Amino acid sequence: MFAIIELGAKQFKVSPDQVFVAEKTGNTVGSTVETKVLLLSDNNKVNIGSPALSGAKVTLKVLEDCKGEKIHGFKYKKRKNYKKSWGHRQQLQKLQVVSISG
Repeated sequence: MFAIIELGAKQFKVSPDQVFVAEKTGNTVGSTVETKVLLLSDNNKVNIGSPALSGAKVTLKVLEDCKGEKIHGFKYKKRKNYKKSWGHRQQLQKLQVVSISG
């Protein structure tokens, strides 16, 4: 059994008890999240929503907050003594699939 869910602006293929990393949803650690289900497959039966399935839901549990790898950037202008460096680390959350129903 698996489902394709929409979390934020991205889609994920998940199965029961799977742990995955996604962008931060704004929920606290230990809380549960219900998401929109776009596709639900149970053995050889497939249900496709347009755009989402009504009555189907995937429950996720927030395990921890974490950060992605640091991205470094640098720009400069030759002969003008202008140099600027920057960095960014994306805020992420580790989520576990508790149940898939529908």
